[in-house]
Parts: sequence; structure tokens; C-alpha cells
Amino acid sequence: MRRAQLITVLILIFISFQIGCTNPQTEEKKPNILFFFVDDMGWQDTSVPFHEDTTELNRRYHTPNMETLADQGVKFTQAYAAAVCSPSRISLMTGMSMARHGVTNWTLYEGESPDDLYGPEDSAIIPPEWNVNGLAPEEGVPNTIVAETLPMLLKEAGYTTIHVGKGHFGAIDTPGADPLNLGFDVNIAGRASGAPGSYHGENNFSAESRGGSTVWDVPGLEKYHGQEINLTEALTREANAVIDSVVATGSPFYLYMSHYAIHSPFERDRRFYQKYADRGFSEFEATYASMIEGMDKSLGDLMAKLEELGVEENTVVVFMSDNGAPKQAPLNRPLRGHKLMVYEGGVRVPMIAKWPGITEAGREEDQYLIIEDIFPTFLEIAGITEDSFPDHTVDGKSFVPLLRNEAGADWQERPIFWHYPHIYDQPPYSSIRKGDWKLVYFHEDQSLELYNLEEDLSESNDLSDQRPEKVEELAGILTEHLRNTDADMPTLKSTGEQVPYPAELVND
Repeated sequence: MRRAQLITVLILIFISFQIGCTNPQTEEKKPNILFFFVDDMGWQDTSVPFHEDTTELNRRYHTPNMETLADQGVKFTQAYAAAVCSPSRISLMTGMSMARHGVTNWTLYEGESPDDLYGPEDSAIIPPEWNVNGLAPEEGVPNTIVAETLPMLLKEAGYTTIHVGKGHFGAIDTPGADPLNLGFDVNIAGRASGAPGSYHGENNFSAESRGGSTVWDVPGLEKYHGQEINLTEALTREANAVIDSVVATGSPFYLYMSHYAIHSPFERDRRFYQKYADRGFSEFEATYASMIEGMDKSLGDLMAKLEELGVEENTVVVFMSDNGAPKQAPLNRPLRGHKLMVYEGGVRVPMIAKWPGITEAGREEDQYLIIEDIFPTFLEIAGITEDSFPDHTVDGKSFVPLLRNEAGADWQERPIFWHYPHIYDQPPYSSIRKGDWKLVYFHEDQSLELYNLEEDLSESNDLSDQRPEKVEELAGILTEHLRNTDADMPTLKSTGEQVPYPAELVND
């Protein structure tokens, strides 16, 4: 009997040992995440129509790999970002709204604001002190937002985190200038500056060839110097090489493919330029179109690499732009405005997402979302719960239900916000969208504009006089958000007092 019992115990120990050894092999592997982030790409700067009608710009540009991704995944017709780059990038890294994280304009030089360098002297307002030095991994740097970042949390969950391309998270000589300090295991070509010196390898990706500052030089790509290669292609080759090595280890990866394109300087991608010139485009138009197609080829090359390595079915791919098209580019009609403006042309961006086995191929999603939603969404995809960051305030909302086509009524009337208390390029503003309605508050003259986006996508019919009750409602919600986030607000030169909150205008 004792012998039989001993044999039974040994068998149970053996089975337990086998289960313990095999469980890691049978556990469902965490999905890889590829976030393909484009700089300054307008809502219509693609052959994929995001409007209900195909537009002239859709017919102008050629983005076949975006078309493929849209056919395989979900096209978001109402995706939003900030109107300028650094605020969008800090929102996606932290999940915070622009008003909360306080990086409300682009960053570059430590302690120096674009308002001071380029703003008009005759402005009626004084811009506030803001987080001009960007994002920081720890306390100690003035005028920064300190927060756990998306790559930090993914890294803790076992992901290899890869940064390729534009950083623009923190000012020069601050810790946030280096993506390695913000949770990335690998950094290729990322630094403080938000634009490249040149897109051409024969210029060493430097602005020196045009008499510019070395602050714009792209680091870490010396092996391509002197070669006739486009920066977009060089970054893609480097990204694919890293994917090769990480997949070989079996680790899940987060690849932040942050292209400098289509940001200025506007330099032709010679692989595609001539086809547009032959169609009678001006030099700028052909150059801009070639940069767009070069970016699209990068998307296709990365997707091909995923397929080659057999990880395509376990990789989430999200394509998005950080703001609207620059003022030099053709207007993204029917949208009004361009980059830096509060109108739809400045903040509505192209977005496509593919999650194999989850998203329905070729579906169109018309519910709106905003850049800070990326943070909680990617964490949910990776299986990371809010318990992992209990002290971190998140304004974003996971759009996993939208990916699953299971969104409830709570998405219909959700408020989203923009905040730009600056005088660089545009007058200062705050704004809210809730449902079909959008309220814009201009700080300098304390004016309010109201638009119904369902009926008036071009924002050409200000309804603030006709719908005072809607103005009051939205002004109240916007004011609550600005107060709750301790948003930086400008000061009136005439009185030395802070500009009033929008609710104070309608309640007087």
C-alpha cells in the first residue's frame, strides 16, 4: 500500500512538473503592436476616402498600402489629434488631455517657448507659463509633465519597446529628449527636434546643406550618409531589422514607427516624384505627393515583414497622423483650416486599425475618438489593467469596444477637448466636441463659435446666436474640464487678469 501510494505521489509530481513546464508554451501570446504615426498628414492626403464622397485629393494621391490596411481593418472617419505635434505625442504617451499635461505647443529649446520666439508683439494677451520642456521620466526638470509612459508600462509587461523616427517628447538637454529615458528599449533616430535636417542621405540628413542649424540633424543613421536614399526608406530598413531580431527572441514588441514625413522640409522622394510631375503637378505638389507615397511604401514594407516572419496574425497595426496638413499643402476640403487651427482641418486625421481576429475587415467606424485614447487602448490590448498605474490620471478612453464593433451608447455623447493658450501662428483657443456639436472659445477676444458637424462639416455656419442653450451647455462642460485639469490660461494685457472661462461669458 505504501509503495502504491508512493508511486501515485511520484506520478502526480511528474504531471505537475510537466504542466508547470508546458503552461508557458500554451499560454496565449500577447499581441505585438505596431503604431504607425505620420507627421502632418491631412485627413484627405490619401487615396483612402475618409469622407462620404471621394475628393479631389483622394484622386491626386496614391497610397495603395493604406488602401490594403483599410480593406483588412477598420477605417475611423472621425479620429482626432491635437492641432500641433508635441501635444499629440505627449497625449499618446500619457493618456492625458492637452489641458492636463500642459505641453500645449511644440517643444525644442529648453525653457524657450515658440510664443516668445515667433509670436506677435501686438497680441492682446500674454501666454501662460506652460510645460515648455515637455515630458520627463522623473521630477527635477522645471516645466515638464512627469508621468508613467505607454512604453514604460508595456515594457513592465514584457514587451520589447522600439522607437523609430521622430521623438519630439522633450526639449534639448532634458531627459525627455532621449526616448530611451521614456521607456523605450531601442531608439533609432529620435531626439528633441520635430523635423529632419534633410530627407536625403547624400545630405547626411542634415540641414547644413541649406545653411540650417545642426539641431535638425537626424542622429544614428551615419551608415546611410552620402548615399542616395530617402530618410523614410532608411528608417523603414532599420525598423524591419529590429523586428527581425526581436521576433527571433519570442518577445512581444511595441513598435512606435514615428515617421518624420510628411513634415517640412519639403524634399522630393525621388522614387515617386516624376510620376506626379508628369501629371502636370507643380514642383511643390509633386514633392508633397511623393513624400506621401514614400510614407505609404514604408507601411507596406513593414506589413510585408510581419507576414514574412509569420507574426502578421498576432500583430495589431494602427495608422494615424499627429495633426492636420500644414498650411503650405492643399486644403483638406470639405474641412476648414490646417495644422495649428482649431477647425477640423487642423485636428481631424486619418486613422486605420487592424487587429486580426477582432476587427471586421473593411468596416467603417463613425464614432469619434482622440489621440489620448491610444494609451488605454494599447494597454488593454496588452492585458494591462489600471491597477498597474493607480496614481496615473488617464483622460483617454479605450476604443477596444470600437475595434470589436461593440460600442455602447456612452460613445455617442462623450466630450473631447482641445487647448491651445498660445499666440504662435494662431490665436489662443480652447474647444469641446460633444455629440455632433463643437464649441470653440477664442481667448483673445472672448468670442464663442458653435457648429453642428453632422450638418456643417466645413464649419461655415456659426450657430452660437441661434442656439444659446447649446452654447451654455458646452461652455459649462469645457469650463469644468479646464478647471479640473488646472489648465494654463493666458492673461489679458489690459487688466493683468486671467482670461475668463467660457462659462463666465455666457452666465454674465
